[in-house]
Amino acid sequence: MFSRKELANAIRFLSIDAIQKAKSGHPGAPMGMADIAEVLWRDYLKHNPSNPQWIDRDRFVLSNGHGSMLIYSLLHLTGYDLPLSELKNFRQLFSKTPGHPEYKHTVGIEATTGPLGQGLANAVGFAIAERTLAAQFNRPNFNIIDHYTYAFVGDGCMMEGISHEVSSLAGTLRLGKLIVFYDNNGISIDGKIDGWFKDDTAKRFEAYGWNVIKNIDGHNSEEIKKSIDQAKSINNNKPSLLICTTVIGFGSPNKHGKNEAHGAPLGEDEIILTRKKLNWKYSKFEIPDHIYKKWNAKAIGKIKEQVWNKNFSEYKKIYPQLANEFERIIVNKLPQNWEENSQKFINKIYNNPINISTREASQKTIEEFGKILSNFLGGSADLSPSNLTLWSGSKPININPAGNYIYYGVREFGMVAIANGIALHNGFIPYTATFLMFIEYAKNAVRMAALMKIQQIIICTHDSIGLGEDGPTHQPIEQLSSLRMIPNVSVWRPCDQIECAIAWKYAIENFTGPTVLVLSRQNLSAQNRHQKQIKNISRGGYILKDCDKNPELILIATGSEIDLAVSAYSILSKEGYQVRVVSMPSTDVFDKQEKYYRDFVLPPKILKRIVIEAGVSDFWYKYIGFNGIIIGLNEFGQSAPSVKLFQLFGLTVENIVNKAKKIL
Repeated sequence: MFSRKELANAIRFLSIDAIQKAKSGHPGAPMGMADIAEVLWRDYLKHNPSNPQWIDRDRFVLSNGHGSMLIYSLLHLTGYDLPLSELKNFRQLFSKTPGHPEYKHTVGIEATTGPLGQGLANAVGFAIAERTLAAQFNRPNFNIIDHYTYAFVGDGCMMEGISHEVSSLAGTLRLGKLIVFYDNNGISIDGKIDGWFKDDTAKRFEAYGWNVIKNIDGHNSEEIKKSIDQAKSINNNKPSLLICTTVIGFGSPNKHGKNEAHGAPLGEDEIILTRKKLNWKYSKFEIPDHIYKKWNAKAIGKIKEQVWNKNFSEYKKIYPQLANEFERIIVNKLPQNWEENSQKFINKIYNNPINISTREASQKTIEEFGKILSNFLGGSADLSPSNLTLWSGSKPININPAGNYIYYGVREFGMVAIANGIALHNGFIPYTATFLMFIEYAKNAVRMAALMKIQQIIICTHDSIGLGEDGPTHQPIEQLSSLRMIPNVSVWRPCDQIECAIAWKYAIENFTGPTVLVLSRQNLSAQNRHQKQIKNISRGGYILKDCDKNPELILIATGSEIDLAVSAYSILSKEGYQVRVVSMPSTDVFDKQEKYYRDFVLPPKILKRIVIEAGVSDFWYKYIGFNGIIIGLNEFGQSAPSVKLFQLFGLTVENIVNKAKKIL
């Protein structure tokens, strides 16, 4: 006869044994949350281990990702393609069981977690995506999107500031199908948390507008079940926080309830004692058949998906256009007319160039592309009028759940991490926006998007000292370089409307990582080009102005500084110098081009080069060596009109011409 404790102990001992074998890991959380996980995964979670990508599955996020053996054990036991051999290979090179859960690396992992609090933010994104898709596509008797988002969080997640940002927004949006389990064990790495964390978490979340269920015995299956039922009974009006009192390292005679159980193996002697304490009679990594049978979710998962498939087939007959659009967006496929219509817009700009800021150019692009892409889901961190992210088709989801725009409030970190969850859910192309300086708040979420290789379009306006009087607190001299240093982030700093439109086109087609669009506040001149140059913009760097013979000097610039480079080029050319201007809107895209093209744009023999960019200079040495000159600024800005600031820091045509003549 089976017992729930025996099923939960299967999680505990798979975790204990894997961590001990690796001589590394965090046993405390899997041991403490095993009972909650057993109830949730066996009695409630809607999923199909044979088809982990089924769109209407429930989403489960382990925000306290250091407890990764908890989810690996669950995936293995319920029938996912994660064999016991991989659990035995925990934390080893190229295993499917890395130290923290990694999206697309391990089957069944919904989000890469580890930086605490961000998994909770991702879960909020999942819940937003679920509700918005449901509102857009569900019809009477056809709830084709109808699933829950569950998240496990620990004390560390609650301490991180991002938990405030995202939980506040989740409550405001009344995300009723979000259920979060708080592992309230009172222990963190440094010991008992009451010395540094005495928040009344229940009152805090009640103030956010959540349904809070307190004092749940996290080791009592009936209490856990009752709390989940209660959370599901509130008519989807509020997200729910289930505060579960647990014992970290549950079952360990000498380490239960202690910080020693948090981040180190129990040790062979303690594992023997724990087996005896929990009456676990099986050897290392041994799970008897009767336990596997009780855990296996393949059969019920298959039935649930078959029911959904039948329902969707009927839906497709009645609503064929809706069904076709739904099928397109959930696999990140662009519309059939995408290439034709996007190119038509670019040609329109080419034939009618105007002098506008690139933030305004971005808004005009959103306006056009928004008409083509039904699955845009954009937003701004309380800067919509400055970032220019609203367009004529914007419908805020706080007013209409079937909308396409999110007012994130002043929550940059939360915004980008939530958008990561939206992207992970599938169905939307998320875009977010703030000032370039304030992407610093969100940098770790940008990094997580890059690590997971997921799409997000991040609009960063007010890109330099060109924003003027707001002064050095808002002038992002270092942000361009720091973003460019993150692997798998594509950074674009366009110089005019046509470069901006092509940057947007790239971002929409880039499904394998985030794209950052760095945009000006001030108006910029539309550059004259021929059609071949237009095609080369998508290569990240191209020849904008050239000379009759082999160039003596190459001027490289981005964004607003292209105007300066072109003006300097005109003066130098009239004086008989052979000069080339290279516009480099995206260095990472340029670096991926074939060598012949890179050498064509920047011939290796031409060593006299000047880079002009209103930011820190060190990044650019790889393009100029130590023989070139970088005109930038390696100090913080000042508060003054932008014209005065460009003069102060030598970002003038006169200074460029003088430096050019010195090296020529």
